Amino acid sequence: MPKNKVAYFCQSCGAQYAKWQGQCNACKEWNTLVEEVITKEEKTTWKTTSVPKRMTKPQKINDIEVAKEQRLVTQDQELNRVLGGGIVPGSLILLGGEPGIGKSTLLLQVSLQLPYKTLYVSGEESQQQIKMRGERITSQSENCYILSETKTQHIFKQVEAIEPDILIIDSIQTLHTDYVESSPGSVSQIRECTSELIKFAKETNTPVLLIGHITKEGSIAGPKVLEHMVDCVLQFEGDRNHVYRILRAHKNRFGSTHELGIYEMRHQGLRQVSNPSELLISRGNEDLSGTAIAATLEGMRPLMVEIQALVSSAVYGTPQRSTTGYNAKRLNMLLAVLEKRAGFRLGAKDVFLNITGGISIDDPALDLAVVAAILSSNEDVAISRTCCFAAEIGLAGEIRPVSRVEQRVLEAEKLGFESIVIAKSSKLPKNNYQIQLIRAAKMEDVVDFLF
Repeated sequence: MPKNKVAYFCQSCGAQYAKWQGQCNACKEWNTLVEEVITKEEKTTWKTTSVPKRMTKPQKINDIEVAKEQRLVTQDQELNRVLGGGIVPGSLILLGGEPGIGKSTLLLQVSLQLPYKTLYVSGEESQQQIKMRGERITSQSENCYILSETKTQHIFKQVEAIEPDILIIDSIQTLHTDYVESSPGSVSQIRECTSELIKFAKETNTPVLLIGHITKEGSIAGPKVLEHMVDCVLQFEGDRNHVYRILRAHKNRFGSTHELGIYEMRHQGLRQVSNPSELLISRGNEDLSGTAIAATLEGMRPLMVEIQALVSSAVYGTPQRSTTGYNAKRLNMLLAVLEKRAGFRLGAKDVFLNITGGISIDDPALDLAVVAAILSSNEDVAISRTCCFAAEIGLAGEIRPVSRVEQRVLEAEKLGFESIVIAKSSKLPKNNYQIQLIRAAKMEDVVDFLF
């Protein structure tokens, strides 16, 4: 019989120790070490004889031939955009999100629409439950296989029999392997199961999509090493009280991490939102004070978002500064610029800022719209709904240009805006725009334009 070995793993970072101690030396967290049993056993994990061994001989970088990677294009254009054009064969993709946000719905919907043979493995639901959810989401598919299993050895036996083109695991925290004697969801189980899936994906060139749970802090449950092992980490965000969902890439070895996918949750499943501005801008005909429209960018996609601000007299001694979807330190800096450079006394007033739609954006081009919304609320003067803003504000009160301003102008023109305020030094090609370009050099120019 193999001798059992006991080790202590940090539940935060995955570091391993021979004995228990109060603080983890790697991540400096307290009381995160948990005892787990490790069995010294000869591993006979996923094996394949059809794949030839890789050449280990070193080559000059100029002599290495690179073929264009053929991606597996899904029917979900939002997912394709976030992944960089589709699913790369042999890649490992980790999808995280809060409970009930729609992770399983998204991957089940994608698997039912794929023209490739897909194996959907669920450790949390039975086949009948997935069947009921699949009937609600979309029509039936001849290429999707459903399996309810948690042991990796049994999963790989079914994989050998079916030979799927794509493997989906829901979720990685429910899997366990016979080669580690610890409960499912522990650090050693997650790490061992993920390593087996990585070996399978790389040797068979089959993409694997994993669903990961989220802790109360908002990070993916399990050791941080899990995110380092996979090729792509996707985050599914949103508020369960609203209909929209946002898909972001926090890590992507095969594409950009700046792309954004937006969905609308419906009874039939998730609907792709090709024009996000319809969700991010209210369609009221009445002009209200404290609102301004900003032309921003998320990756290659231009977005028109609505900024809402409320300025009121402070009831208590210390004024409140509250933001939703915007950097609070950036707001404090803009308020200081307004008071120092433009003469607005906001030091004794509460300022509340909100980006509608529940999304978080850190584009510097929001600065001018934020300032315009604050001034509009402070003066109680409405800004025209046909005007938008795209510029950064410096500490000296100057209006600075932003990147790819032409794309922002064209998007505003396409959505029917009549004017856009940009920096005076912004460089634009000499095109005949239908929209009016208002160039501002200093904060005073913007104040004169608004009031």
